[in-house]
Amino acid sequence: MARTPLKIDAALDRPKSRNVAALGRLWPFMRPYRATMIGASIALVSAASATLAIGQALRRVVDLGFSAENSGFIDQYFLAVMGIVGVLAVATFARYYAVSWLGERVVADIRTAVYSRVVNMSPVFFETTPTPEVLSRLTSDTTLIESVVGSSASIALRNLLMFIGGSVLLAVTSPKLTLMVAVVLPLVILGRRVRGLSRESQDRIAGVSSVAGETLNAVATVQAFTQEANEIHRFSDQVEKGFLTATRRISARAWLTALVILGVFGAIDVVLWSGAKDVVAGTMTGGQLAAFVFYAVVVAGALGSLSEVWGDVQRAAGAAERLLELLASEPLVKAPANPAHLPERVTGAVSFDKVTFNYPSRPDRAALDAFTLDIRAGETVALVGPSGAGKTTVFQLLLRYWDPEKGAVRLDGIRLADLDPLDIRRHMAIVPQDTVIFAADAMANIRYGRPDATDDEVRAAAEAAQASGFIEQLPDGYASFLGERGVRLSGGQRQRIAIARAILRDPAVLLLDEATSALDAESERAVQMALERLMANRTTLVVAHRLATVKKADRIVVLDAGGIVAIGSHDELVAAGGLYARLAALQFGAADATLAQVPA
Repeated sequence: MARTPLKIDAALDRPKSRNVAALGRLWPFMRPYRATMIGASIALVSAASATLAIGQALRRVVDLGFSAENSGFIDQYFLAVMGIVGVLAVATFARYYAVSWLGERVVADIRTAVYSRVVNMSPVFFETTPTPEVLSRLTSDTTLIESVVGSSASIALRNLLMFIGGSVLLAVTSPKLTLMVAVVLPLVILGRRVRGLSRESQDRIAGVSSVAGETLNAVATVQAFTQEANEIHRFSDQVEKGFLTATRRISARAWLTALVILGVFGAIDVVLWSGAKDVVAGTMTGGQLAAFVFYAVVVAGALGSLSEVWGDVQRAAGAAERLLELLASEPLVKAPANPAHLPERVTGAVSFDKVTFNYPSRPDRAALDAFTLDIRAGETVALVGPSGAGKTTVFQLLLRYWDPEKGAVRLDGIRLADLDPLDIRRHMAIVPQDTVIFAADAMANIRYGRPDATDDEVRAAAEAAQASGFIEQLPDGYASFLGERGVRLSGGQRQRIAIARAILRDPAVLLLDEATSALDAESERAVQMALERLMANRTTLVVAHRLATVKKADRIVVLDAGGIVAIGSHDELVAAGGLYARLAALQFGAADATLAQVPA
């Protein structure tokens, strides 16, 4: 089965947009830095003017000649040229620094704004927008914006001024020769485009290395399934395709380059020949011809640079459209205009009143269907059932990641839809099945549950979660870096860090999603004791597939296909038979005599 090679240069592959006006919509990010833009504009005009002034100085020097009687004038003019060059250097420094700073500052603000919007989006956003695409917009697209704001825009404006000013001075110096130069300019643009085309082609051909990278990163799997020959064939095929593409590009570039060189230098020869005849005829001075050639080079270079920058501007316009699309996105779940407020002391009473909910990706199948459940403050309720029964959905609705289509979820009698999601989640803590460990030290990872906690409180939470022992054995104790995604810890250790984080938060409602699933028997017993102390006088919802962990729950709620099929204690549900009894029989088997008479 063919696979698409990974892309090396994401910025290069970003599509262009003809709607360059989209860049204008970035003005709100640039408005706060108008003073910097004004300073950059002044420096830009000064640099362009100084460059054009060099041509006039060159003309005067040539016309005066290099004779002994004019040595005083020569000293003055070359000193003046040095002054002009000094102005050009200072102005160029000021322009480069100002526009580069502006580009970095604007892009930093855009990244922060986009990230702030994305991190507050509801889960439905990430169901339809892949995370790699969001990251690409935050990196590749903002890099394109930075290149335009911090470089290309300045280059374009400078070259535009040089083109306009140089063209005016060309026309003033010699209208006839100016018309001849106008014939050469399209060839200059073509030459720049040919060079850019070749560079882009080479970058794309370099993408074949991504095939090798993909295979080498999974070389153990390749060898385990004896796919070496197929992978070699796949890589060779990509290399040959790249070679054929390169051959066509090389041929086209060779012919175009030859034609451009012939046209450009032939035209220059004709212009200089005509100008030399005018000098001989007395209709033009040698200084004017020298200045004309200088301005012709300036105009041609400026126009060529503008043609190259245009491609960057189009890519940046496309990037701006994609970033603005993210900024315009609205979270599906957000705080109401006038949110209600939870009491100062939340008791943790939770209720689901005829709740029906469908995930957007599965609109024809209800994750919860007329789900009704009242959980008293301080009660421990376990949710069990087969995969897809709706257990995790209960947690997600309670955290208000989603709002139900029908019915209502309440906390202390207040509808969650009337509350700010931040206010709801402030009184909850979750220990997920897939533990999240951040690339930080142990102290910071636990303190994530309550950022204002003291070091002593963090250590107390770690002790309660039976995590202090292994943390103190790390090279730097609580200051030890845990690695990307906690790679320096075992699964059980990562789980205990997450439990310590929840303990530190001291929530009104505790959500345990397979909280002890990654622990060995000894660690599980220790952590279960810590959790029992934490769960005391606190509303706790437990999702578990291992029924041994929910035997002590006040109530066990059995779910199937989005609805409740049974509620009771472990012994009551076993005695009643049905789904729970079958699940218990599968897990406990003959070891539990209570299950011996359970029907199949």
